[in-house]
Amino acid sequence: MAVTGSGATLWHALGMGPLWRERAAAPSPARSGMQATAQLDWDGLEQAVAACTACVLCRTRTQTVFGVGSRNATWMFIGEAPGAEEDARGEPFVGQAGRLLDNMLAAAGLGRECTGEKAVYIANVLKCRPPGNRNPEAAEVAACAPFLQRQIELLQPRIIVVMGRFATQALLVTDASIASLRGRVHEISIGARRYPVVVTYHPAYLLRNLADKSKSWDDMCLARACYARLVPTPADTPFSASSGTTPP
Repeated sequence: MAVTGSGATLWHALGMGPLWRERAAAPSPARSGMQATAQLDWDGLEQAVAACTACVLCRTRTQTVFGVGSRNATWMFIGEAPGAEEDARGEPFVGQAGRLLDNMLAAAGLGRECTGEKAVYIANVLKCRPPGNRNPEAAEVAACAPFLQRQIELLQPRIIVVMGRFATQALLVTDASIASLRGRVHEISIGARRYPVVVTYHPAYLLRNLADKSKSWDDMCLARACYARLVPTPADTPFSASSGTTPP
């Protein structure tokens, strides 16, 4: 399987790569970062992100964008990187794309303000905005990888929904298209735990490609069906893949 540069970097940074290494190789910044963040709690991790100067993005950001939602959530949604509005407000998925995501979550009986089984946690691969919303570079992914790994370790979600081409390719370590990865449940390993992953389009993409909104809704149905197999839900749940509910 072909692996993109940024995907390979995240793969190795998360401890998912091959076991061999060059003799006497110096520790990578990502590996050193993982060692530094491995024992941090939520508050300590958020402070570490806010103070991070590990890559050039620290020079152009307004503020870091750590994440939002319940820290006890069983659902985790991972996007790509903050945009201009996220950089200004310090919260992921705000503005028009964020409103679309919130509408989709609400239709599925979920939400960033919810608690219990309906709660979600939302984060990005990168915690700082790339200038001009350009694609993240491999060194930037490596610098942020320890933060994302620790967020997953602390949250221990029952399911991860990854949104957008870059985030999907980085997390699943592939250069395959979203279209070819949709429709099935993938799996990643972080530490001693394995996590099911469902791939879907980024809300910003859906705003430009309205015809694919129904496909993204299918992905939400798949994620909820996978979640239901892991954690039985009440029969009167407002969301069902066969309930006839229409996408937002």
